[in-house]
Amino acid sequence: MAEALRWFALCTVLVVVMVVGVTATARNGGISGLALTRNVETEALQSSSNSSMAARSGSFIQLRFVFLDSLVAEVLLFPYIVLLFLLFDSTGEEAVNDAPGNNVNEHAVQDPEEVVSMVEIYCQSVCFHLYIYLTGLDWIGLVWFGPLAVLITTYLHCRSIHNSTERRKLGYFSCGTGNPIDDCWRCDPHWQKNRKRLADCGIGFGRNAIGGRDGRFYVVTDPRDDDPVNPRPGTLRHAVIQDRPLWIVFKRDMVIQLKQELIMNSFKTIDGRGANVHIANGGCITIQFVTNVIIHGLHIHDCKPTGNAMVRSSETHFGWRTMADGDAISIFGSSHIWVDHNSLSHCADGLVDAVMGSTAITISNNHMTHHNEVMLLGHSDSYTRDKQMQVTIAYNHFGEGLIQRMPRCRHGYFHVVNNDYTHWEMYAIGGSANPTINSQGNRYNAPINRFAKEVTKRVDTAAGVWKGWNWRSEGDLLLNGAYFTPSGAGASASYARASSLGAKSSSMVGSITSNAGALGCRRGRQC
Repeated sequence: MAEALRWFALCTVLVVVMVVGVTATARNGGISGLALTRNVETEALQSSSNSSMAARSGSFIQLRFVFLDSLVAEVLLFPYIVLLFLLFDSTGEEAVNDAPGNNVNEHAVQDPEEVVSMVEIYCQSVCFHLYIYLTGLDWIGLVWFGPLAVLITTYLHCRSIHNSTERRKLGYFSCGTGNPIDDCWRCDPHWQKNRKRLADCGIGFGRNAIGGRDGRFYVVTDPRDDDPVNPRPGTLRHAVIQDRPLWIVFKRDMVIQLKQELIMNSFKTIDGRGANVHIANGGCITIQFVTNVIIHGLHIHDCKPTGNAMVRSSETHFGWRTMADGDAISIFGSSHIWVDHNSLSHCADGLVDAVMGSTAITISNNHMTHHNEVMLLGHSDSYTRDKQMQVTIAYNHFGEGLIQRMPRCRHGYFHVVNNDYTHWEMYAIGGSANPTINSQGNRYNAPINRFAKEVTKRVDTAAGVWKGWNWRSEGDLLLNGAYFTPSGAGASASYARASSLGAKSSSMVGSITSNAGALGCRRGRQC
């Protein structure tokens, strides 16, 4: 349908050019006859010198009318040129706040740079022809081909934009930072027009998390959270409970203080790029018994225990919630989850916890600071459903003020790859109940405390037991006296299940993780 509309617009413009050209030709013929009659009368009354001057004057008048027709053609062409431009520019962000009963549609403007470029092409041509019209310069060829030149130039410009979009889809924009997630989308200055490209950039065990890729955009316009059972349209809570896929974005910077935990529905992306969004000083995010969720670009901090209240979890269900622990992000019995480029700190319990059979999870590019028990992966030693858990922890910066659990694992398979551990007070990686831990290409910088140099900790387990667990370190950079205690027989099958991507050299960790945390993306600029 879109292709048919493009050709219709193009053919319509060509018809307009032809009609104006024929009209101009007819008028020019009339003007020529009028000029000839006037010249004959002038010759009868004036000298040959004056006759010659009158002829030139008639020609000048004729030329001015020709240029006037050209300007008329370009003015008539303008709406069609805009239509042609918009039809080709099919990648614009359709931002929709399509709440039931609200029905508010918010369409993002086209990229400003492209609009300016298109308008400049048109205005330059019109101004040039106006100059010719006023001065009477004898450039007759440019007069006739001016409108057509505007059309052709605009058409080619639209095609170049369309082709550029296709190149973005094929991954031609690569910054070469070594971070495959960021290289996939960040260096495109038009990232905001292709937000959903992010869903194709996942890595690790959570790489198939598509979030709201196949849905519409929902624009959060209201930071309030007055009613956890009947949330207002335009709020974050109203967005995440919808039963259909949604890609959730934010209209402006905002701080959202949730009265109760924010319970996610399946196939949702919360995308904070382009705004400074904080979820703080209240309940935080719960991902429970759902699938395909992406959390990207948020500041989540100072999360508090909430509960003993009614909370809505979907369009059709709300129920009584017992006390939540106060995690920044709690993943409970869910799969295909991706937590990327968030800044997490100062929460009552964990920063990211994944329990109760959750699997297919990637935790990447996050900056975590000022917290005790950072990350728990696995519900309890007795909960054997977590034996199928697979989690990738990649490109994160475990920073200032962290104490332990980066992560703390039970059962399952855990790929810890290319992270930067600059601070811990007790230990970095711990576990119990025979988890498989594959540590590759990380940078471990031990604290000054000589009793806390060890990266690893087997929690409440005798050495005779944990010596059989498969924990290995490959290519890790151990600084300031840090040491990793390996164990197990190096079973290849076990490590194969704990391998989710190729590790980069530990020497690259500084650059790979240099932009960990929520990014300061602004529309129209490279992120």
